[in-house]
Order: sequence, then structure tokens, then C-alpha cells
Amino acid sequence: MLGVNSSSLTPGFFILNGIPGLEATYIRISLPFCFMHIIAVVGNCGLICLISHEEALHRPMYYFLALLSFTDVTWCTTTVPNILCIFWLSLKEIDFNACLSQMFSVDMMTGMESGVLILMAGLATFLRSVMLIIPFTFLTKCLPYCWGNFIPHIYCDHMSVAKVSCGNFKVNAIYGLMVALLIGVFDICCISVSYTMIFQAVMSLSSADARRKAFNTGHNIPNHIHIIVANFYLLLPPTMNPVVYGVKTKHIRESMIKFLLGDKVNFTCDK
Repeated sequence: MLGVNSSSLTPGFFILNGIPGLEATYIRISLPFCFMHIIAVVGNCGLICLISHEEALHRPMYYFLALLSFTDVTWCTTTVPNILCIFWLSLKEIDFNACLSQMFSVDMMTGMESGVLILMAGLATFLRSVMLIIPFTFLTKCLPYCWGNFIPHIYCDHMSVAKVSCGNFKVNAIYGLMVALLIGVFDICCISVSYTMIFQAVMSLSSADARRKAFNTGHNIPNHIHIIVANFYLLLPPTMNPVVYGVKTKHIRESMIKFLLGDKVNFTCDK
């Protein structure tokens, strides 16, 4: 099934098998693929144009969104047209170099997708930490220091510095406890609860065999299910990201309305 060059063992092309056993339903299967692809391309390209056009959106977070949209567009356009050609025209041949390029693009964009999301989540975590820690500096700065300048610590810890003060640092202590709960304990509890619920759900199964199957879920799923799930996994993020990170973001939503309606509306996107 491989077209092999006479001069080497490198195949000239591959033949993609599509979704075995579902050939009769290709047209019906292609409709959600086509619909999601159109939404992904239009939504992400529109988001990129909006961010580049509106000066109020020229900020790091929105640059991350634009990068995420670019990744999504590239990700789905390197695969979906080829998939639709298989569904609609039975064009299963793909050039060897084109296949390698597609493989590289999918893997690279998958890495970029998760990387951008980590950067966005990391930025939110960073901002949370900054907003919670900044008051420490001001509270400590406002304390009177009349008992010397010796700090019993190897570095400037918040409470170690506050204890050098001869003033009342109860507010510092209470705020420090609150921040510790918000940043440390809350995050750890959320992670612990999620894993505990998963573990309890598995262990509550009636038999040892059922529990073993739960821990080994996925090994006996038919091949066509794997293929369909993999393809929807490929399309869902590019389709949903413009909605999740775009339309539901207040500044982007207001900028979109302003862009479409011109001067008829006036939003303040700087606040």
C-alpha cells in the first residue's frame, strides 16, 4: 500500500485509512468536522484581527490570546482539510514530506497550545501572588522600629522583620495567616479533594474486577472510537477557545461590539 521510490526505501506517499468500518457514514461524520472547522477559523482569525486592531487590547494577556488563536488556526488547518478530502472525495494519499510536515505541525502546535495555556495560567497565578503579597510590604513599612536592626533569620522574612518592630503587628500576623490559607492550603486542598474524589469513585465499584477495569480504562475501546475521539480532541480546543477566552472576556467582548458598531457605543476597556 506504499508508493516506494526505486532509488531508496523512502515511500513516495502514504495512504490514510480514514475511519475503518464507518465509510458509509462519512458524509454525516464530516458535517460536525466542517462546522467546527469553520467556527475555529473564523473565531480565531477574528480574535487575532480584533486584538491587533484595538489599542486597548495591546496588553500581555491579550497577546497570549492572539498567540493561542494563531496556534489553534494553524493546528486545525493542517489536518481538517485533509480529513474532509478523505470524507468527501476519498483522497487518501498523502505525500511523504507532506505527512511529515503535518505530523510536525500537529505535535508542535499541541506543545504550543499547552505552553500558551500554562503561560496564561502562570500569569494569573503570578498576579494573584503579587496582589496578595504587596500589602505585606506596606504593612511592614508602616511599623515603628525602635528595638534595633537585628533580624533573627537568614533572610528578610515578613514576620521576622515585623517582630523587630516595637509596634503592634497583629494585623501583619492575621494577614499573613490569611495569605497562607489562600495561597497554600487552598491550592493543596483543591488538588487533594479532586484526587480523593477520583480514588473514592474507583474504589466504590462493587468488585475487584470492576476496579481493575476502571484503572485500566481505554485498552478495549474499538479503533474507530479512538480515531473519532482523537479528531474531536484536535478540533474542540480551537473551536471553544475563542468563546471561552474571547467572548467571555469582558474587554474583548466590549471591543468586539465597539469594532462592529463603530462610534455608536463607547466602552472603557482600560478599567
